[in-house]
Amino acid sequence: MPMLPDSRGRFGSYGGRYVPETLMPALLELEEEYAKAKRDRRFQTDLAYYLKQYVGRPTSLYRADRLTKKLGGAKIYLKREDLCHTGAHKINNAIGQVLLALRMKKGRIIAETGAGQHGVATATAAAMFGLQCEIYMGTEDMQRQALNVFRMRLLGATVTGVDAGSRTLKDAISEAMRDWTTNVRTTHYVLGSVLGAHPYPMMIRDFQAIIGREARKQILSAEKRLPDYLVACVGGGSNSIGLFHAFLRDPKVKMIGVEAGGLGIESGKHAARFSGGKPGVLQGTMTYLLQDENGQINLTHSVSAGLDYAAVGPEHSLYHDQGRIEYTYATDSEALTAFDLLAHEEGIVPALESAHAIAQVVKLAPKLKKSQLIIANLSGRGDKDVQQVARMRGVSL
Repeated sequence: MPMLPDSRGRFGSYGGRYVPETLMPALLELEEEYAKAKRDRRFQTDLAYYLKQYVGRPTSLYRADRLTKKLGGAKIYLKREDLCHTGAHKINNAIGQVLLALRMKKGRIIAETGAGQHGVATATAAAMFGLQCEIYMGTEDMQRQALNVFRMRLLGATVTGVDAGSRTLKDAISEAMRDWTTNVRTTHYVLGSVLGAHPYPMMIRDFQAIIGREARKQILSAEKRLPDYLVACVGGGSNSIGLFHAFLRDPKVKMIGVEAGGLGIESGKHAARFSGGKPGVLQGTMTYLLQDENGQINLTHSVSAGLDYAAVGPEHSLYHDQGRIEYTYATDSEALTAFDLLAHEEGIVPALESAHAIAQVVKLAPKLKKSQLIIANLSGRGDKDVQQVARMRGVSL
């Protein structure tokens, strides 16, 4: 398998740079600085230090015995990214990019966020290094994730609501890109997933690939062999590619990415790009996205703010076409059932995003032999979602 992306930032026919001319110098500067940082022992030492001492890595690979017994079939392990500082995998990328911003002498950080976890992670990293920070967030997501909005403001970040379009992640990204275009000399845009123009999909994948490298070592230590299946939710796709990347060259390891099925594919109210989308260009990259016959971006829906986005990372699009990774979806109701199940059986309240992965484990594990192994990526914890789930169930907090 060749190293991807190629020199043009392409994953096969996907990826690339589709941006205004004013952003090209910033992207080229970022690409050059990241290439230097990869070779810079001091940068890598600093990154490893903060990931261990501040983020709390390595995260555990937890054998979920009660869930395994409940479902029957394969033995289930959970990669516990929910145990990272700030409660999700997003901090891995935020720390890396803020360290890059310091190298480039950019004193202001901006970011977009959907579920709020990337916003919290970015605000956290900016606070730790004393940088100015502004987070763009759709007003619909601000209502769903009010706890994370308050956390970002506690950390000293300005949270700017975006009331355009669907008032969710797509619109927050658009607003952040407008800001970056205007303030490119002083500002670094910490994009949150494996999306956007090159070098972002490559760079963010590299920062998140620590998930899979750890999981590989941990499962070999625990079971003396590789897993049969990897399962992770796919919004933009950073937690999933982070887990999958270390296993791509292992043909016997099957990988399943789980998109947001929302109210069902037939309803049109979902965010399952591989079940209802086709290739096109959105926010800097060529990839699969949900669009109508005129190329206009469709509105999306998911109970999970972090999966509620019309496009997917371009590297995922390549692996979909190659058949290397299988992509499926879980509906809102399936995710909520999995949310309850993991809480009841393992004492772990997962993020609604992660609950989509658990929903697939619920379907998959009983079909497998007891000798087989599944690793599911628990990309984040569910504290942020408790108020929303309570409201949906008519419970006043």
